[in-house]
Amino acid sequence: MVLTPGTRQRKPPQTLANCEVAIVGLGLMGGSLALALRGHCRALIGCDADEAVRRTALERRVVDRIADFDSAHDCDVLILATPVRTILAQLEYLASCAFYPSRQTAVLDLGSTKARIVQVMADLPPRFEPVGGHPMCGKETNGLEQAEAQLFREKPFVLCAPGFSSVRALGLTYEIIQVIGAKPIMLSAERHDTLAALVSHLPYAAAVALMRTVLAQDDEQAWVLASTGFRDSSRLAASDLTMMIDILLTNREAVLRALAAYRRELDMLVAAIESGEADVIRAALAPAQAKRAELFK
Repeated sequence: MVLTPGTRQRKPPQTLANCEVAIVGLGLMGGSLALALRGHCRALIGCDADEAVRRTALERRVVDRIADFDSAHDCDVLILATPVRTILAQLEYLASCAFYPSRQTAVLDLGSTKARIVQVMADLPPRFEPVGGHPMCGKETNGLEQAEAQLFREKPFVLCAPGFSSVRALGLTYEIIQVIGAKPIMLSAERHDTLAALVSHLPYAAAVALMRTVLAQDDEQAWVLASTGFRDSSRLAASDLTMMIDILLTNREAVLRALAAYRRELDMLVAAIESGEADVIRAALAPAQAKRAELFK
């Protein structure tokens, strides 16, 4: 390209390949993301409160180096992969931190609820360019030892991009989603929280209620009889308590609405069974059977 007087060469857009990416929280989600991003960015920086996790991440080459939070946010892309209330505290810290390196930093969170997080993101100084995110995947078990690079493949990755999200941050976020093989879906924070309450947080609450129902019978023989159906239906009850308490507290209204709707459906099912009529029971069961068969063939 020949430059003539008065023209200026444009700086090429930043890509993931030349970014330093810092991941805060090296549990299932953060660790899996680090494994999926290996070789796709200039450097991977890990940050975790647990010394054993930090040591394991280095030994297994999950990340290139370890940093504390104060230095980790001096990067090109900062990913917050901790429980929701910890993410909120980290965002509030960034908003009040006296030390601001000169480079711009895209901030992506992986929190399971979004409205409160996006609200707090609005208070970040201009140096931080935030995007709210939530990959809709996971396991009932947590920790770096459960991490796998394929965790996000073909799974929905919700983006809640408020009006202050920059084109640069969105571009880098979409590139991350492409690299890990997920499917981006753009939703408002409020819409995300309503839907997540129905298809993610309610199933957890239902699994807990199922476990509590059997526990209340105080009959050890019940656990002897429990097989694959009970195992599959109750699986989510084993989820990490800190993560789930944060979800229930920060998405309380939407979860309560979902539970109220679930209670109505239980009451309807009780009424159908009480009727003693096979046709009435079949009518109650059939729509659920058909939709479940359609969704998960």
